[in-house]
Amino acid sequence: MKTLFVMPSVGAWASHGVHKAPNQLYAQLGAYLRNKNICDVKVLDARALDMSTEEMFEEVKKDKPDVVILGDMVHSYGGFAVMWYFNETARLIKKLCPKTKIIVGGLWYSGYFKETLEQNPWIDFVYIGEAELTVEELLLALENNRKDLENIPGVAFRKDGQVVLGPHRELIKDLDTLPLPAYELFPMDRYVGHTYWKPFVEIITSRGCPNACSFCYEWSQFDPRTPKDFITWRAKSAKRVVDELELLEKEYGVKVVVIQDDTYNVDLNRLKETCDEILKRNLSIKWVMLGIARDWVRQKEIIPLMKKAGMFMGLLGIEVASDEELKKIGKKITTSQVKETIDILRENDIATVGTLLVGFEDDDEEVIKKRCAFADEIDPDIIWIGFVTPPPGSPIWRSAVKRGWIDPGRINLKLWDFQHPVMPTKYLSMEEIGRLAAWGIKQFFSNPKRIKRIMESNYDPLAKLCFKDQLDNFMRFEKAATKGEILV
Repeated sequence: MKTLFVMPSVGAWASHGVHKAPNQLYAQLGAYLRNKNICDVKVLDARALDMSTEEMFEEVKKDKPDVVILGDMVHSYGGFAVMWYFNETARLIKKLCPKTKIIVGGLWYSGYFKETLEQNPWIDFVYIGEAELTVEELLLALENNRKDLENIPGVAFRKDGQVVLGPHRELIKDLDTLPLPAYELFPMDRYVGHTYWKPFVEIITSRGCPNACSFCYEWSQFDPRTPKDFITWRAKSAKRVVDELELLEKEYGVKVVVIQDDTYNVDLNRLKETCDEILKRNLSIKWVMLGIARDWVRQKEIIPLMKKAGMFMGLLGIEVASDEELKKIGKKITTSQVKETIDILRENDIATVGTLLVGFEDDDEEVIKKRCAFADEIDPDIIWIGFVTPPPGSPIWRSAVKRGWIDPGRINLKLWDFQHPVMPTKYLSMEEIGRLAAWGIKQFFSNPKRIKRIMESNYDPLAKLCFKDQLDNFMRFEKAATKGEILV
């Protein structure tokens, strides 16, 4: 059986400039299927290869796959908007190759499987939750012409015109049992982050998150029947993480890695062991980590070790401007921890990226302006402003649907990239939300003192290049936020 993973040619967030990384879902699932001898595996990354749509489909037609798999695990470059491209790619592949079975899953699809199958007749299956065990069983069933597909845990499909869903699939408890991602399937010399970081890769070393913020994109990746799956955090060991970093550096010459886990610093011992192992192996790879402020503060004593091991930038969620708001959205931190995190990292010459959200149900103009003022006051080096974009299966999704702000059957996925407002608040129209967000990002990046401080700092040159990329592109955000321009 020939299985082809297809990554269509898509853009990236306005703030990211040129940004392309290997699809981690394809890398991990592809390695698993190949190691199990389930099928022949191939990846077609039209994005990395700068292929036109026509060129991509010529390659698909030439390959004649039995199965095509589409999807992703991260929203690090385009939010949910990339799902539109996966759905459209599925439609055109089915037209080209009617006998090819098309499977989608991961981000968005697990929480939106019923609507996906109802709205996209060219998609044959959606896997729910984690991919490896479910896709393995599904492919074997297809090869053996099994008729009882509804008994496969984690599989949704159409039967007699109705969407059916198999039983719940248990989570993989030990992620170290998975093989290293199959980077040899990708054109590794073609990936770049923030226009200037190359060769570049994003990696994922854990699954689930103990925080479960109400707005988090991760809700959409787990079985909506078992919300506890999302908060069941599991991680690869530090040694396994560094095995992957070593492979990337020594085999593929990768110089910059972003660890895309929602929060790598959940486990202090694992974080410390990662740094010790990097130094022990004498790796020179540079890396960025996402973490939650509460844990950054608790672990401040090892930040010098993290810098020594190659970390040059840290990301944290600011999101809102008061402890009351943080509590309301389920973010188990305080504003003082946010400020302290930025101060601690700066003291160690580590650059900071802070994320800010606008468009929560109680947001009005005063609240949003206070939020932007708070971000300006605590002064991260880079700010990323996103619109509240409810993931299917999340608490905020259920609330928005109940209020009639979102119609699950009528979603224009092209706009669901976190850079277009997709719903109003109690007090603001989508147009007003867009205008305020564009104003906030312009105010932040137009501060000459901030620009001077960063460019004259002792930060790693990679951090300064990322800041330059933001300065070059932040005005494009306004075109998406206020004029509806499609960038992804």
